[in-house]
Amino acid sequence: MLLIIAFLLFPALWTVYLGLTDYQLTGFAAANPQVVGLDNYDRALSDDRFSNSLVLTLQFVLGSAVLGQAVLGFAIAWLMRNRVGALRRTVEALVLLAWILPSSVITFLWIALLDRDGGTLNALLNTPGTAWLLEYPMASIIVFNIWKGAAFSMMLYAAALGNVPPSHLETARLAGAGTFQQLRDVVFPRIKGHVLTNLLLISLWTFNDFTPFLLTAGGPENRTEIMPVFIYRIALESGELGFGAAISVLMLLINLVIALVYMRLLRQRKEASA
Repeated sequence: MLLIIAFLLFPALWTVYLGLTDYQLTGFAAANPQVVGLDNYDRALSDDRFSNSLVLTLQFVLGSAVLGQAVLGFAIAWLMRNRVGALRRTVEALVLLAWILPSSVITFLWIALLDRDGGTLNALLNTPGTAWLLEYPMASIIVFNIWKGAAFSMMLYAAALGNVPPSHLETARLAGAGTFQQLRDVVFPRIKGHVLTNLLLISLWTFNDFTPFLLTAGGPENRTEIMPVFIYRIALESGELGFGAAISVLMLLINLVIALVYMRLLRQRKEASA
């Protein structure tokens, strides 16, 4: 309880308090902050940069987590479900390696991959001079995050598929069901809870992910300035800790809305199966 209070509860309450003040990183307001009420929240909700960062964050979550990591993770788990031996161990090791490597290391690798002049991707595609991080910044960080985070979805779905009786799939196959029909009628009804749990976790993680800053620093021209990056720029680069704290509280509320939507879907599923 002491650890929870020290590292979770107190920082959360302190952030809420800072959001109600004009607290600055330096200067007079750093020594004598004044309570400004909801002015920071009004400013945030009327700020075009805040709206832009929210839209970019939702795009990032939808493309990277919901459509990217969840689909790729399931595809790998499905293809490897009946594999044994070196092939399965190698694939799983490579996917896990992308997840466990330090963010600074994998960012350096992706910068080398996407480099305009000597990048590996341009060499493979024969597209010399293409500046991927400048011309396709959002697509770049989405693909980067899919590659980095698909391991969790793969492991969760692999465990879920292990609970699907092989005899059910074999019966469906003998009845003439194709792969899509097996997934629709046999697999997904049994792992729906796992799917929703996975989507909840990876959506929240992706929404709060700061790693893309290492790749693009929010640029070019704020085109990858997702909310964690926007808060960092406001609070630390601009020194407006009070305003940054208010945006952090708004971000927390958005996270709660996302969590409540998924929890409601999980509860409806449990009530339907009862």
